[in-house]
Amino acid sequence: MANSRMKTEQRMPEPQAWREKFSVGDILGTYGTVIALLILVVVFWILAPQFISSNNIINLLRQISTLAIMATGLTVCIAAGEFDLSIGNVASLSGIVVSGMMVRQMEPAWMAILVALGCGVVFGLFSGVLVSYLRIPSLVATLGAGAIAVGVNFAYAKGDSIYGVFPSIFSFLGQGFVGPIPFAVIIATAFVIVFYIFLNKTRPGRYIVATGGNPTAARLSGINIKMYRLLGLLISGVSAAVAGIMLTSYLGTGQPTAGEVYLLDSLAAVFLGMTAFRPGQANIAGTLIGVLILGVLANGLNLVGAPFYLQNIIRGAILIFAVSLAVMREEIRFF
Repeated sequence: MANSRMKTEQRMPEPQAWREKFSVGDILGTYGTVIALLILVVVFWILAPQFISSNNIINLLRQISTLAIMATGLTVCIAAGEFDLSIGNVASLSGIVVSGMMVRQMEPAWMAILVALGCGVVFGLFSGVLVSYLRIPSLVATLGAGAIAVGVNFAYAKGDSIYGVFPSIFSFLGQGFVGPIPFAVIIATAFVIVFYIFLNKTRPGRYIVATGGNPTAARLSGINIKMYRLLGLLISGVSAAVAGIMLTSYLGTGQPTAGEVYLLDSLAAVFLGMTAFRPGQANIAGTLIGVLILGVLANGLNLVGAPFYLQNIIRGAILIFAVSLAVMREEIRFF
């Protein structure tokens, strides 16, 4: 009888433990952003039934492909504990360079793409050296790097858009289709998958996360935090260059300021993602949810006839809300 009572007493806490493990608060804290995305989809489906049409869904995915690429690179950078405010300007510069080399210098597409990617490498390394080895705060270093990118951009293009006939293989990057799927969506999907695996399944990726999570502990564990901070900024710069190339291919012209709007959107996507799956930590899956939320909002507001300026107001409000929520939970600290 005594043994029976003991077993009964040991089983009693289990329902309470189960409730604590699967509490509503924990579910909302981990998956609230995903739930918000689903609610947005339902709301716009009701307000604009064409929202869920196949054509609109394909259009939506194409619209967010550039943002997904840039935000993925920024996620790696923030996972390393740094910020990159130069990505919009680097994307604009790479777009101008790739279009200028093909139209003005008549270089083949592969050469123009390599040089444009080189711009991302140069600015990523430049910011990385300033931050990692000269100990300049990344907010200041990348803001300065972005200003330099603007200067180079306007020195090369004289502030003008670059028009011309691009090689068909280059146009295919942003405008082509593989069956019903835009090729840009395939590239963006591959980009997201590669860096998801990189951050979660590889040693350098785990070291980047460790560097951003607790740099002191990472250094004491033998991790070269300077190198991984530099690597995070390098990946961010290259991702911005890829995004700029894709955007230029889609637009069919080089625009000197085309990439600037993506800085705010990328920051909003990453910080939204930091409220999902792994609260307080930049993660690729969460960033993808953030990208989808921003894309659904922009697409849905267009369909319901909302004024354009409202989208900017909402994007800014989302960024402030996501950061404020993370700061209040002490998931993010800026000092």
